[in-house]
Amino acid sequence: MNTITVRYFASIREALGVGSESLQTAALTVGALREELMSRSDAAASALAAGKAVRMALNQDMCSADAVLKNGDEVAFFPPVTGG
Repeated sequence: MNTITVRYFASIREALGVGSESLQTAALTVGALREELMSRSDAAASALAAGKAVRMALNQDMCSADAVLKNGDEVAFFPPVTGG
């Protein structure tokens, strides 16, 4: 089990009602963590759904779902940023 910090931004933070949390996970990758989080509640399942465009970062670097997690990591989930 790894202890990691998970941060949520923008509409994902609003849907979940929390900006960050520290948790223990058996997930080995960022993608597995996303699936684990989706199983926790209907709100999380909707906000982090596989069909939704959700960006992920590991230790403040953009990453893919197969990025490997280790103890002490920080993972962030956020919607794509649009500008204008």
